[in-house]
Amino acid sequence: MEKFTVLKSIAAPLRMINIDTDIIIPKQFLKTIKRTGLGIHAFHDIRYNEDGSEKADFPLNKPEYKGASILITGENFGCGSSREHAPWAILDMGIRCVIAPSFADIFYNNSFKNGILPIALPADQVEALMAEAENDPDGLIEVDLEKQTITRGNKISFSFEVDASRKFSLLHGLDDIGLTLQKKAHIAEFEKGDKEKRSWLY
Repeated sequence: MEKFTVLKSIAAPLRMINIDTDIIIPKQFLKTIKRTGLGIHAFHDIRYNEDGSEKADFPLNKPEYKGASILITGENFGCGSSREHAPWAILDMGIRCVIAPSFADIFYNNSFKNGILPIALPADQVEALMAEAENDPDGLIEVDLEKQTITRGNKISFSFEVDASRKFSLLHGLDDIGLTLQKKAHIAEFEKGDKEKRSWLY
């Protein structure tokens, strides 16, 4: 998993609430178990026309927001079914941070496990960031995970909360397997001793 330390990027504003996981990645694209290749299908139904062309009014299709690594959106982001493909799709399209007033619990947890930082801020702060992104698309937002701050030039500076263990995992690029492998030496030592005690199991 890629480390998340400081992210500096333009931000794409998506003024929608209750964006569920079927909007993020529709069910017809869930056949794969690979984490890559889903980005092109992210937000499919609101991103593309029936003929496959891009909808001009969808924010992430607009030239000024191409390449955005930060998504600013409405409350209850990631609600609906508990599909891990949702954070996979967002990450594959280049989004490393989602800022919203609130998130669905399962999506929120899955995001951390896949290298995405979901940040919950008060609605007025999200609105301030949203307005700035709309009025000045070229402006960069800096998200500093170590300091737990979001800044936009000298106009906006907010702090955010994040669980200490999740922060550690992101800063060091460790998913659940990576965290377990940190104890590799202890695991090997236990297995060696256990093999001596209960050799019939091996």
